[in-house]
Amino acid sequence: MPRLRYLTLVMSFVLMFSNSAILLAHCEVPCGIYADQRRFEEMLEDQMTIAKSIANINGLAGKKDAQSVNQLVRWINTKEAHASNIQQIMAQYFLTQRIKADSKDYHKKLAAAHAVMVAAMKCKQNTTAEVGIALDEAIKKFYEAYEGKKYGSEKPHSGR
Repeated sequence: MPRLRYLTLVMSFVLMFSNSAILLAHCEVPCGIYADQRRFEEMLEDQMTIAKSIANINGLAGKKDAQSVNQLVRWINTKEAHASNIQQIMAQYFLTQRIKADSKDYHKKLAAAHAVMVAAMKCKQNTTAEVGIALDEAIKKFYEAYEGKKYGSEKPHSGR
């Protein structure tokens, strides 16, 4: 009987930790529940945070007091995290679940998705305002390739 309890305990931990990983990203069950517009809104919000981070990084550059150095590190970490979030949404949500190889304009969608991921990577590598602007443009061009309509032609709704 103790062996059964041990096995039950081990399986409980395995299930608990395996479910925690699923909570970090859109599920890959597949659940069939998708919120494309929400993902675009999230990526654009991440992009705005990246742009603000870049501005603050540049404003703090060269300052040597402890508070400025602390804030500089925090802004760098924020920029990295939001760029990574965009890459994760593109990879785990759009590329693996939403863009189908047999879909209309597959190559156009794929190229636009790749451009978003590269632009997010460049935001990690640079601190110029231009990389933030390029990311914004790449997300909107991907929207247009994915949705088949101009970005801003309809007011996005929020699922929150």
